[in-house]
Amino acid sequence: MAKANINALLDAAEDPAMMLDQMVRDYTNNIAEAESAIAQTIGNLRLLEQDHAEDVANAQDWGGKALAASRKGDELRAAGNTADADKFDNLAKVALGRQLSAEKEAKSAEPTIASQTEVVDKLKKGLDGMRGKLSELSSKRDELIARAKTADAQQQVMDAMKSIDMLDPTSEIHRFEEKIRREEAKVLGQQELAASSLDAQFEQLADSDKDVEVDARLAALKAGGDPQRAVTSGE
Repeated sequence: MAKANINALLDAAEDPAMMLDQMVRDYTNNIAEAESAIAQTIGNLRLLEQDHAEDVANAQDWGGKALAASRKGDELRAAGNTADADKFDNLAKVALGRQLSAEKEAKSAEPTIASQTEVVDKLKKGLDGMRGKLSELSSKRDELIARAKTADAQQQVMDAMKSIDMLDPTSEIHRFEEKIRREEAKVLGQQELAASSLDAQFEQLADSDKDVEVDARLAALKAGGDPQRAVTSGE
């Protein structure tokens, strides 16, 4: 669920890099809180271990005192001093009672110490796992930001290429070339028109000469002469 929530946050984030940085900070703070809690748990365990060690030491100490008092009582009884022997035997009993009490306290603390030791071991492993995850998250954050920057740079290149395509100078040259071709075509058209006009003038001149010849022959016919000879002689 946490992973799904993180993915949802990243998808919705306007700036994934800022979100990743915040995740690293939050996870770092969580680890710091976990370290504090685990340190307190370890401290409590060490206090239990110290109390257990004191109980064990007390039990051994009272056991030694009971043994010493019992031996002293045996010596006094052997010497015929029964009253003092009884006193030392009683002291031995008191010491044995204190020994039993210390042993009982030490034994009653052992299950708690064992369970707390197991808890601390698990917490330490969990903390190591959290630290590993933080390192992984930091590395992943760097990788994702680098990939995001690369993608952004590629997008900028693509946008630049699109701009170049839209403002392709070769297309401008082609358009200018087309304009020149149209101008050249216009000149050719004007030349063709000029040539047609000149041909028409020569045709008109030829038609005028023909009319002159016709008029000359008509005049010769009226004069009763030879029209062909009149045209030839220029009469």
